[in-house]
Amino acid sequence: MRNKLFESYELNDQKLNNRIVMAPMTRARSANEGNVATELTATYYAQRASAGLIISEGTFISEEGIGFINVPSIYTKSQIEGWKIVTKAVHDKNGKIFAQLWHTGAYSHPDLHNDKLPLAPSDFNPQQQAFTQEGFKTTVAPQPMTIEDIKRTVQDFKNGAINAFDAGFDGIELHGANGYLLQQFFSKNSNYRSDEYGGSPENRARILFEILDEIKQVIDIKKVGVRFNPSLNGIMGISVDDETISTYNYIINRLNDYDLAYIHLIEPFTDVTNNENAIPEVAKHFRKIYNGSIIINRAFNKETATKVLEDGDADLVSFGVPFIANPDLVERFKTDAPLNAPDKKTFYTPGEKGYIDYPFLSK
Repeated sequence: MRNKLFESYELNDQKLNNRIVMAPMTRARSANEGNVATELTATYYAQRASAGLIISEGTFISEEGIGFINVPSIYTKSQIEGWKIVTKAVHDKNGKIFAQLWHTGAYSHPDLHNDKLPLAPSDFNPQQQAFTQEGFKTTVAPQPMTIEDIKRTVQDFKNGAINAFDAGFDGIELHGANGYLLQQFFSKNSNYRSDEYGGSPENRARILFEILDEIKQVIDIKKVGVRFNPSLNGIMGISVDDETISTYNYIINRLNDYDLAYIHLIEPFTDVTNNENAIPEVAKHFRKIYNGSIIINRAFNKETATKVLEDGDADLVSFGVPFIANPDLVERFKTDAPLNAPDKKTFYTPGEKGYIDYPFLSK
């Protein structure tokens, strides 16, 4: 019997060669003036082009969005030109690649913003470690965004989408997960605004729909995905609360009004089985609500990925760390070959080591 992992899939009007997705993973290899993607970046992604879909590492939409050093961004002309090298390399291997658009909000540090405070919904300090030129530094309380700041950020996402398509990407993914800016708006513990962007679930989600409404004016909304981590709890500065489930139910249900490429969901990072404010089985929960394509992520292997597809809870499965160490992950899954072990010490270090030097299966 054919394994569903290896079946092609129609993602709106784009045909994917299989249902294995390479998840977005920060690799911090753009240690150059301007944070530009390079030939090294292109080699890395091209090596992994057998994935049905690659979602790029988060790429910053503006200087204000920066939260880590050496990340290839997408708000200048030179950055767009750098990403063109990447998308061509992937397309030359018959692959598909979406750009993940990223703003870290409070998950940042003044060292990354010329000593200015990072911008975020409220002055909530997530108490995380931001990656700066001097190493990891603890975050500080950010500057609460004005309405003008929010409107400018919405336009930055819109411009990031335009730039991504100028760079040759097949689509974009909005990063609404893992404690970064959009999730900071969604969560009550990081958003205690009293204006139209705070208070009710509808208000806390407002920025997402403003971004989508702006983006659909300039690009095909069928080529846009959104990533969510609804049961993130006690890490990344975010905790679930009595309105978390209703907030995400509202968001995902309303997204049925948009003909998106997909929603990209993450299963809980921690055990939330006995937490009444959290969703223990994220894909299964939102499959009942969302009518479009669902990508699911979180520590899957070949067997568990096959099961979630066979159960019908998701349409595609994304893999993170396995793709770091196994550029030919699809072929290894097909042949049940052993996987290379990842070297965590080189996840964020400069150069080729731990980036493009993992071995392929011998021919």
